[in-house]
Amino acid sequence: MLNQTQSNQNQSSQNQSNQNQSSQNQFKYVPAGTGPAYCGPGDRITFLITGAETGGAFFMAEVSVAPGGGPPPHVHSREDESFYLQQGTLAVKVGDKALNVSAGDVVHMPRGVVHSFKNVGEETAKLLMVATPAGLENYFAETFFPAADIADIPQIGQAVIARAMKTAPKYGLELRLPA
Repeated sequence: MLNQTQSNQNQSSQNQSNQNQSSQNQFKYVPAGTGPAYCGPGDRITFLITGAETGGAFFMAEVSVAPGGGPPPHVHSREDESFYLQQGTLAVKVGDKALNVSAGDVVHMPRGVVHSFKNVGEETAKLLMVATPAGLENYFAETFFPAADIADIPQIGQAVIARAMKTAPKYGLELRLPA
């Protein structure tokens, strides 16, 4: 009887493991322009694949940054952030390094290092961003505004800054706004 009970428990555990693995390893196709999108201070972020779909391994998004837009200096304590610039020109600061980044360049920013970027060009910059592990998407969903509610990429406003300052610590972010 004990062996049968152990066998049933092992089978149940294996079935649960297979269900978790199959939900994390599902094929995913996102047609252009169809992912959930949010607007923040000077940018628009479109979710391509989230932690819920990768078992928490990573989050990937397309980010459009208006001329003059970009996040203030900030530090991630939970994830590394990397991006591939597809279009435009960005001034990027990572720690004490200042970079001029153009289309085709890749930047990797490890957790714990202060970084920021600003679109210094005249066209909207587009980048593919990956955060590892996942979780950063929850910050964007809670802090930014659904893109469907906004016609253009908004510039920094007091409402967005207040929301960002309130939610950042919950997601392991430290925003370093100018005084």
